[in-house]
Amino acid sequence: MGGPGNWLLALAPHHIAGLQVLLRALAAGHTPAALDLADGFDPASYARAVADLDGPRRYTSLVPTQLVKVLDHAGATAASRGLDAILVGGAATPKPLQDRALAEGLPIVATYGMSETAGGCVYDGTPLDGVEVRIVDPAPDGVGRVMLGGPVVAHGYRYRPDHPAFAEPGWFRTDDLGSVDDTGTLTIVGRADEAISTGGLTVVPQVVEAVIVDDPAVAECAVVGLPDARLGEKVVAFVVVRPGEQLDVSRIRGSVTERLDRYAAPRDVVEVDALPLRGPGKYDRRALRDRFGSTT
Repeated sequence: MGGPGNWLLALAPHHIAGLQVLLRALAAGHTPAALDLADGFDPASYARAVADLDGPRRYTSLVPTQLVKVLDHAGATAASRGLDAILVGGAATPKPLQDRALAEGLPIVATYGMSETAGGCVYDGTPLDGVEVRIVDPAPDGVGRVMLGGPVVAHGYRYRPDHPAFAEPGWFRTDDLGSVDDTGTLTIVGRADEAISTGGLTVVPQVVEAVIVDDPAVAECAVVGLPDARLGEKVVAFVVVRPGEQLDVSRIRGSVTERLDRYAAPRDVVEVDALPLRGPGKYDRRALRDRFGSTT
């Protein structure tokens, strides 16, 4: 990323990603700046904080939902161009969002990691020095469960010495599905525990979401499986529509059918004002299932 520098904290400090922002700044000998997130992430306040941030190099870390707000605000977008790097993680960043940020000249770096790995340990698909990535039980297309190893991995969970995630010493078994190409680059496909079983076929929500957020009317999207008497589960998409745009459900279904398959196309597309979140930037699919499970 260019070397040590100062950081702007735009994440909750009690999450690992926010804590690491503070530790990186302090380790570099700087006093980090911090946004007031009591009323949520405000892109105008963010832009002012970036402008006031001092240091030989300047960094921040965002989740994808914050990046959307930055790109929708001209001042925040302009301020972000002056940073040396913007780490984006906490949840998968849709490719259209990445492409939009890069086209605007934002120096984004996709990070992958979790509390069990002390935060991000894979940057733009490349593991940090000493970090290893392994795919276990891969399907014919190479997609399988992601395992992470190295000095960043925790020793286990307190009071849970036999937890299966740490069954192999030095390794952490994640809940994520991914693949590693010939260059060693990791690509995350989705979470194993969020897969939808519909009519005997498996749908990974994040794969469908990546298609739907490519639609020009869609700002954000979360796909979940809801109970269905015939299919077991049906694919349902919850979307936040961009200001001034109108949702075209037929276009969305057609795009998913064309790029994936008919069984992956959402049976229902529900427009919502905002998507519920859990943790830093992760969509709360359980909350959506609880709220809409018997109404869609």
